[in-house]
Amino acid sequence: MAAVGAGGSTAAAGAGAVSAGALEPGTASAGETVCAHRRLKYISLAVLVVQNASLILSIRYARTLPGDRFFATTAVVMAEVLKGLTCLLLLFAQKRGNVKHLILFLHEAVLVQYVDTLKLAVPSLIYTLQNNLQYVAISNLPAATFQVTYQLKILTTALFSVLMLNRSLSRLQWASLLLLFTGVAIVQAQQAGGGGPRPLDQNPGAGLVAVVASCLSSGFAGVYFEKILKGSSGSVWLRNLQLGLFGTALGLVGLWWAEGTAVASRGFFFGYTPAVWGVVLNQAFGGLLVAVVVKYADNILKGFATSLSIVLSTVASIRLFGFHVDPLFALGAGLVIGAVYLYSLPRGAAKAIASASASASGPCIHQQPPGQPPPPQLSSHRGDLITEPFLPKSVLVK
Repeated sequence: MAAVGAGGSTAAAGAGAVSAGALEPGTASAGETVCAHRRLKYISLAVLVVQNASLILSIRYARTLPGDRFFATTAVVMAEVLKGLTCLLLLFAQKRGNVKHLILFLHEAVLVQYVDTLKLAVPSLIYTLQNNLQYVAISNLPAATFQVTYQLKILTTALFSVLMLNRSLSRLQWASLLLLFTGVAIVQAQQAGGGGPRPLDQNPGAGLVAVVASCLSSGFAGVYFEKILKGSSGSVWLRNLQLGLFGTALGLVGLWWAEGTAVASRGFFFGYTPAVWGVVLNQAFGGLLVAVVVKYADNILKGFATSLSIVLSTVASIRLFGFHVDPLFALGAGLVIGAVYLYSLPRGAAKAIASASASASGPCIHQQPPGQPPPPQLSSHRGDLITEPFLPKSVLVK
């Protein structure tokens, strides 16, 4: 996957090999390996849950604080700058602190192979638009409502995968997508029907349009990214550096177009508080941190993390923002959580569920006819790509 991640994985494997060589053959080292892997899975689950929920909650908190409101476009630019600098430092560390080697590497990867670099301009533009739309959506929707509605990105990514990559989905996945859409519709109906008091400066309609546009852009960008970078050998840090370069430039263009006059008169860091800096740091480093730990999480764990983040966002919204959970919201959120879990199941588990359901209702009519070869098995890599909407954009880089 990533050069740094792969390096870390190699180092871990090397250390394990040394330890295994130092011990007598037996079950102790195998047991320790299993325990270590289990701990890493739990750590990755915690990181995914906290990152998914904390970013939305922190943006909502920073945007609803009394006083001067910061410019969202400047926060997007700052996050891209910090992400790019972090990736540059990681590449510098990969080159063992050799500035000359780093410059030669970047010259070759960014300038000489300019075609690969330019390929990232389109997804970077879409991601920059998506980040700005998220601020609009979270500023106008409760954090819990946004978290539930934002899972529509699973639906959009699946549809774009089918249309652009000719990918097939199982019947269970199609059913889970229908369940997902139903759950989101119920939550939005609850929001439109009142859903408790809301500040006068919030527009739920604008928030809904922004989150739907964000989901569409997220789904298209992820699939387009996968399509253009198939076979690419660039490391995850190099790709994120290139994204950061384009993102910073495009973010500055968007800043000038949307809020240029206001930023020029009040200053780039107008309205910045420790809470705002927390949002910027979370956006910049949260996705990169997930890129490191996500290799220890399987598809079910990613779906479980998304479900837990919805629950965590709802509970935190009740405590922090006085969010009111009524039966309609609980029903819609429950459907979305169930849909996310079902969609994240691997194909084998999905077939087992379908077989069990068919056995309970009668003889299975989808058994393989005798004399015909079994259908080809899907690789785990393909399954991972289908569940990519669970991941932040920095993890989508292969």
